[in-house]
Parts: sequence; structure tokens; C-alpha cells
Amino acid sequence: MSNLDETYRPIRTWNEDDRPREKLELKGRAHLSDAELVAILIGSGTRSESAVELGRRLLQRVNNNLVELGKMSLKEMQEINGIGPVKAITLTAAIELGRRRQEAAPIQRQHIQTSSDLYEIFGPRIGDLPHEEFWVMSLNRSNKILNTKRIGSGGISSTIADIRLILRFVLECNASALVLCHNHPSGNLKPSEQDKRLTQSVKKAVSYLDIDLIDHIIVTEAGFYSFADEGQLHL
Repeated sequence: MSNLDETYRPIRTWNEDDRPREKLELKGRAHLSDAELVAILIGSGTRSESAVELGRRLLQRVNNNLVELGKMSLKEMQEINGIGPVKAITLTAAIELGRRRQEAAPIQRQHIQTSSDLYEIFGPRIGDLPHEEFWVMSLNRSNKILNTKRIGSGGISSTIADIRLILRFVLECNASALVLCHNHPSGNLKPSEQDKRLTQSVKKAVSYLDIDLIDHIIVTEAGFYSFADEGQLHL
């Protein structure tokens, strides 16, 4: 029997205060470590390690960085011994729910006042994606959010944004203003010439409809670039 087998103790033999599920119920979610939360999701460990130890090993694969954990594919998760399809799918679903929660909460904001407000909304949504996505936000005359919509999704280095789809969306929302947003998976915040041309084309098109393009932001997991802040919205 290996040393690991000799020291391994199933979670059911732990003190009640130390078992992840019971600990969450008795003390609250804030008292659990990341590995303990992962353990609750995956449900069980292996014959030689508990679910907490398996969760800890999974997190070590991404240097205990939850952002990097969120980027793992189902296949990458299943490369870890003890993580099968069911556990990988459960983890991925939980990560996606967390992402959607981040999306939903800022929508309650009454007004968009600065580019930082926009980053708070779009950063958690698309800042760490491995591919580009293009989003549009519609606003009323008070810069209150009406709706947001993904217009395009592409590859690692580009995506296609159809101006006709943008126009249709803002008209359907009866919007008075809009914001454009896309991410750069490369981490480079500098706008491309294509980004600049698209921004000017959209601004010109919506101006005929008495709709104002108030910003176009490029986001990464580390920060953002604002066309408005940089004075790049002039026609």
C-alpha cells in the first residue's frame, strides 16, 4: 500500500465541521476554500484521494487561478486523473453560471456614466474568452441600459460585425444611444485599423437615425481601451 493510501481518509470520516457540504451549511459559503467548493461540485474523489484533494489538484493545474480554470475546456479537465465527463460538465456549467451572474448583476445599474462602467459589465462577460465576440448595448436618452446583444462571434484574432444587425437591434430597442464592445483574446488593447473603420462606419450610420454612438470599448481580462476616452469617435 502506498503512502497516499495510508494517509487517505474519505470525507465521510472527517469531522462534520470539516466536510465541505456541512461546513457550507453551518458556517456559510465564504468559509470554504476554492478546493472545497470544487469538491462539492465534483461530488467524489478517487480511490486514493478525497474530492477536496482532487479539487486541490485540479486548481494546482491552473496555479490556483480561477480565471484560468474558467478557460479550461472539457477535454483539458478530463486529462486530470479522477475528472471524468460528468465532473467536467458539472464544473463547466457552474463556471458558466458564475459568468452569467456577473453579466446580470451590472445590468441593474441605472445609468452608464463612464467607460469604467462599461468595463464592469463587459469585462466579466467576454474579457477572458479564447475567441473574439462583438456586442452591442442599447441605451435611452438618460444612458440607462435597455438591452445588450452579441452580434458576432469569431476566431482568435477577429470577428465579423454586421452593421445591418447593429442597426436593426438598436431600432428594435427604440434606442437613443448605443455602445459597441469586443474583446481581444491576444491581450493587446490597441485597436486595429478594421476596428477604427467599423467604429466610424457605425457612428455615421446611426447618426442618420438620430442615435448617438457614445463609445466603443475593447476589453481583455487585464483592462480596456475606450474610443471615447481616447478621442477616437470623431467623424
